[in-house]
Amino acid sequence: MIPTSLRWHGNAAGQPDAGHLELVDQTLLPTRHEWIPCRDVDTLVEAIKMLRVRGAPAIGIAGAYGLAVAAGEAVGDGLSPEAARAHLLARAELLACARPTAVNLRWAVERVVSVLAGLPENTSAQALAAAALAEARSIHEEDRRLCAAIGRHGAAILPEGGVLTHCNTGALATGGDGTALAVITTAWEEGRRFDVFADETRPLFQGARLTAWELVERGIPVTVLVDSAAAQLLRTGRVGACIVGADRITANGDTANKIGTYGLAVLAEAHGVPFFVAAPSSTFDLSLETGVDIPIEERAAAEVLRPLGVPAAPEHARAYNPAFDVTPARLITGIVTEHGVIQPVTRDNVLKMVPVLKMVPGTKSRSAR
Repeated sequence: MIPTSLRWHGNAAGQPDAGHLELVDQTLLPTRHEWIPCRDVDTLVEAIKMLRVRGAPAIGIAGAYGLAVAAGEAVGDGLSPEAARAHLLARAELLACARPTAVNLRWAVERVVSVLAGLPENTSAQALAAAALAEARSIHEEDRRLCAAIGRHGAAILPEGGVLTHCNTGALATGGDGTALAVITTAWEEGRRFDVFADETRPLFQGARLTAWELVERGIPVTVLVDSAAAQLLRTGRVGACIVGADRITANGDTANKIGTYGLAVLAEAHGVPFFVAAPSSTFDLSLETGVDIPIEERAAAEVLRPLGVPAAPEHARAYNPAFDVTPARLITGIVTEHGVIQPVTRDNVLKMVPVLKMVPGTKSRSAR
């Protein structure tokens, strides 16, 4: 089975017996595979905040569908065209702010808002719902295609030897086959054989619970290791490359990704192992020059002190729990995008590869977050 993270279920938004967004509850994997129906925006926002859906591209797609859900709310409440637009704008901002670090979320929401802004002022709530759903589906389909392109470009430059990855960057994190994990699965489908290693990715174990699950589902052998074993593994020479995803990439190539990525990049450099990032162009934020300006989400202490609900520290201990860190561009061998590979990673090469990005007319500048 090839995993998927989200889908639109049922009829078009705003129609009788309207459909709704469904998400795989990733907090339950790998032991339970359950879908969450999101018939209102509040349910979706909670799912994003609690990592029931996660991965920068996936939460962007979920946010886009969230505008269709919001429009369905407006239809159900019988709102006038003017009131429906006001409702959608308010819900859009609520969705866009659900998580601060991954830039794809605001980008996708703003893209749908831009489409709605281009419709006549007297457009009914039903028509707004149909337009929102159509754009969300377009974003979803685009992500499927660009994941395939990232997989092809990455597989072409993946060195020989084992591959070590961190966190989850597969179908669960995107609308297609993934980013970094798509590189691995594409190379495997092309007939290459190599060892695949997945860091556990503390404190929420996305590597052990999600990446390993996806690879097993695809029939690809995987070895899981605790994050602190990465240095020893790299020292053995069994790893030919590290490849990870990204939640935001700045103009100079600095990259925010799941906590532990920066440390892995430092270790890779120390052992002479290439370190690649794989991400779509929607993950680049050219309004930020360097990673210093990337907002880093800090999450609840319980994730560290009681991982998976199991007490792991004294009752009155405190926790430091940033969800992300920033890897400097100088540590990154190359960034794999749907357009090709940025290598070496410099500001000039970033702008050449991704020249026009996501400033959707009529929407807020990213720097205004």
